[in-house]
Amino acid sequence: MHPFASYVLRSYYKATGWNEDNLYANLTRSSNAILDFTVPRGLHLSISKSPNALFKTTYSMTAMPSLNGSVGYIFTSCDLDVKASGNVRFKDMIERFKVYDQPRRPEGKEEAWLAGERVDTRDYLLYGRFYLPSGRLDALYSTRISPTLQALVAAISDPRTNVPAELRGRGGDVSNIMLNLQHDVGKWCTEYTWSAEDGMWGVRVLHNFGRLGVPVEASEDIEKSKARVGLKRVDEEDAVEGGLKGRVSVGAEFYFSAKEKSAGVSTGVRFTTLPDATPPSFQVPSSSSPLSMSSKGPPSQPPTTITALFNPMLGHMSGAYSAQVSRDLSLSSRFDFNVYSFESEWTMGAEWWMRRSPSVDLEDLDSSPTLEPPSRNEAREDVHGVVKARASTNNDIALMWEGRLKNMLVSLGVVSDFSSRSKPIKAIGLELSYFSSG
Repeated sequence: MHPFASYVLRSYYKATGWNEDNLYANLTRSSNAILDFTVPRGLHLSISKSPNALFKTTYSMTAMPSLNGSVGYIFTSCDLDVKASGNVRFKDMIERFKVYDQPRRPEGKEEAWLAGERVDTRDYLLYGRFYLPSGRLDALYSTRISPTLQALVAAISDPRTNVPAELRGRGGDVSNIMLNLQHDVGKWCTEYTWSAEDGMWGVRVLHNFGRLGVPVEASEDIEKSKARVGLKRVDEEDAVEGGLKGRVSVGAEFYFSAKEKSAGVSTGVRFTTLPDATPPSFQVPSSSSPLSMSSKGPPSQPPTTITALFNPMLGHMSGAYSAQVSRDLSLSSRFDFNVYSFESEWTMGAEWWMRRSPSVDLEDLDSSPTLEPPSRNEAREDVHGVVKARASTNNDIALMWEGRLKNMLVSLGVVSDFSSRSKPIKAIGLELSYFSSG
């Protein structure tokens, strides 16, 4: 489950029109949501408040296995529509499998003029969190320099008394500041990173093949004009027998540490099916959308994501296949292999959504194309929970349930190792989250 701070950050990106999914770091996000979900450890409670649209506060406490807590503050330059935990769209709070929308060139703010002078300002977000009793301080500053350029500054300040003795002897320090510059033009997205602690410089780049998406308003106009002349949409391609149709993204990263005198490189490729599973493409009616195909049968292919990563210096290879096989069930599998040590691991996972009886709230209707288009009654069903399961060949088995009880979001999970007779349960935890707005 997303922490409240992450929920606010995603809301900020959405309000400012920034696409965080078009980053090389998020290339495998769809499969990670099923295979790498984090099970809470011990008992964790968080309470957050939004006094107004610009300022937010969050408090958290961990009671088990040790007692500690934190206090956080968030301020944004733009109004954010942050919901309360009782009425927030449940799927917005969960890291889940989905096929991400076509990349689009970010759009800037509309210019504001007063007495012949431009008075609009850059959007920004300020976040800080103080941990007790350790005294650690985390900070984040994000701002839009231009419509296609965003800068982030992240900092960690930890008292030297918290640094392990072996690190203090080597002059180690966990305090650090990191600068990140992101340049996104839709088809290309480039990241430049610098870390002060180890003098690391990094570059990441992601290229999306195919045409770019367009804003919703423009899509509707294009759809109407094409309907009059009988033309097809960009993602309305002819089905290819015996295969999937979709788009491909290819990326790479390179980093160099001046302090450690070391470097690293990795490459990755991602294939996702068409049509897109998320708005705004899904909002544009077409003959290939699942809503219009209700009388013609199910879509020709399930929402699918295939990724492959390779690190030539470490010899690590990874391939993942994820697909939504039914309306409420998504499956994923991943194979990791090292060409130098011949070590390998196979991981399998599943994600199953639970729904209530029909209600009048339509917000929880999943916009993903499915094998069986939902009926009107099914469309009104309310998602109230999700069950995730993971198993791997290293004897790691994890099970987690996330749901909503009254006005509180709840996560309950367990990690076990059945090969160990002395300690079959490696971790178990419960997380409770409540936040209000207004």
